[in-house]
Amino acid sequence: MEEISFDSVDKALQKFRPYLLRDGGDYELIDVTQDGIVKIRLLGACVTCPSSDMTLKMGIELTLSEKIFGFKEVVQVF
Repeated sequence: MEEISFDSVDKALQKFRPYLLRDGGDYELIDVTQDGIVKIRLLGACVTCPSSDMTLKMGIELTLSEKIFGFKEVVQVF
């Protein structure tokens, strides 16, 4: 597991990105705090998708919790 940092989170999420792109969506990594909060802005089809909360919690958050030491939560930025 990698320590939490902007680069480590960005690297971990690169493996998740193709799934969003396939459905016309994407994300922008806004910030990673040292207390484990990751701020993300959803883009494209993800903005209006009714499943975007599920994407954040069961997709992005689950991916980060498995790969990043010190990760606590994903927060969506609008």
